[in-house]
Amino acid sequence: MSSFVKLIEENILYEILILIWLLFLWEFYLSLRQKALMMRLIDLPKCVEGLITKDVYDKAHSYSLDKLNFSNFKDIYSNLLTTSLLLVFCYHHFWQWSIEIAKYVGLNHENEILISAICMLIINVIYDTITLPLKIYGTFVVEQKHGFNKETPLFFVKDQLLKFIVAQVIAIPFLCAMIWIIKNGGDYFFLYVWIFVIIVILFMMIIYPEVIAPLFDKYTPLPDGDLKRKIEVLAASVNFPLYKLFIVEGSKRSSHSNAYLYGFHKHKRIVLFDTLVKEYYKLGEGETKAKGCETDEVLAVLAHELGHWKYSHTLKGFLLAQVSFLTNILLYAKLLNYKPMYVAFGFLDSQPTFIGLIIVSMYIVIPFNTLMKFVTVVICRKFEFEADKFAKILGHGDALKRSLIKLQEDNLGYPLYDKLYSSWHHSHPPLLERLGAIDKED
Repeated sequence: MSSFVKLIEENILYEILILIWLLFLWEFYLSLRQKALMMRLIDLPKCVEGLITKDVYDKAHSYSLDKLNFSNFKDIYSNLLTTSLLLVFCYHHFWQWSIEIAKYVGLNHENEILISAICMLIINVIYDTITLPLKIYGTFVVEQKHGFNKETPLFFVKDQLLKFIVAQVIAIPFLCAMIWIIKNGGDYFFLYVWIFVIIVILFMMIIYPEVIAPLFDKYTPLPDGDLKRKIEVLAASVNFPLYKLFIVEGSKRSSHSNAYLYGFHKHKRIVLFDTLVKEYYKLGEGETKAKGCETDEVLAVLAHELGHWKYSHTLKGFLLAQVSFLTNILLYAKLLNYKPMYVAFGFLDSQPTFIGLIIVSMYIVIPFNTLMKFVTVVICRKFEFEADKFAKILGHGDALKRSLIKLQEDNLGYPLYDKLYSSWHHSHPPLLERLGAIDKED
């Protein structure tokens, strides 16, 4: 710990900027490797012949290349912006603005929790405003160019405003409660914060699908029919306590597809996006062929999702995340009153709890969080192979392969990746790896 403190004393701000740019250069190097691979594979490679047509390959190649270039631009933009803001001590200015706003409206400007709430709102407004052009470009240029965007400009504006309001309604009270615990929790406040965060996460897991998600998308019970009956039989075969089946109208936002499970104990739900099921897919403007999977392929996708449930992958991921969070909050507890850390960010006469949380969680722990991100990707890839194997054990191996190929085609997923790039970025293994694993003899 002493060497770590010494590092901070020398100049934490410049050390942080160096870390930020080193991480950027690593990610940029990986993206260049992937781009170089794609530029060598202009023509349909022999290894994917028979899986996708030349036309689909060309479209996937173009889409993936556009996304890669846009991602690189976003990273450069984000890092230049972060560097500029940190060098002008942006957080100190945000904090001072919060105090002035409190004074202007007649609120107690000496109440740290109140000022923290105002400061978070200011930061979120500025961040969303700065990143809005990127969201617009990603939605109405990149996604629209390749036929995935279904949002109108009016729908996009309403959606972004609703997301912002909901996020503030949740985040600001959460921050205020967290700061109160830190300031009143004594020497073991980190333990109380950890318990509080776990309770909030579990609470959000309950109310999100029931209260928040329906604000953005329409959820309706899956109509009676062959698909519903077969899903119920599949769930019963593995003792999955299926409570309700929903289909969500995701096609009003995007033509990308998905399916997921949620719920506690004996009240489990299965949600299918209408873009996943061929019979519910709504053709967009200019589309002549419905996307989505046939009934047996949808069942194979759900068998895969049931594999995640059977092997407790969600619980294991939750525990891994808690290890990461506890490490972060423990480090924050060590540096809570360390003045040089605050001075480096422009706070010469004060040490706001909220600012300390930002400095530690967003900047000080960059090396640890980067390592944890990579570990999480490695573990998630293992989980995906296990879930695929579970679907195969249930007898859905061939249908799962067809569904993976079809979803790859529908989503214009590029099938070939540089191994180093993929191992760093992909929590879901590439198509060829998954097909090879399903075909492998036990």
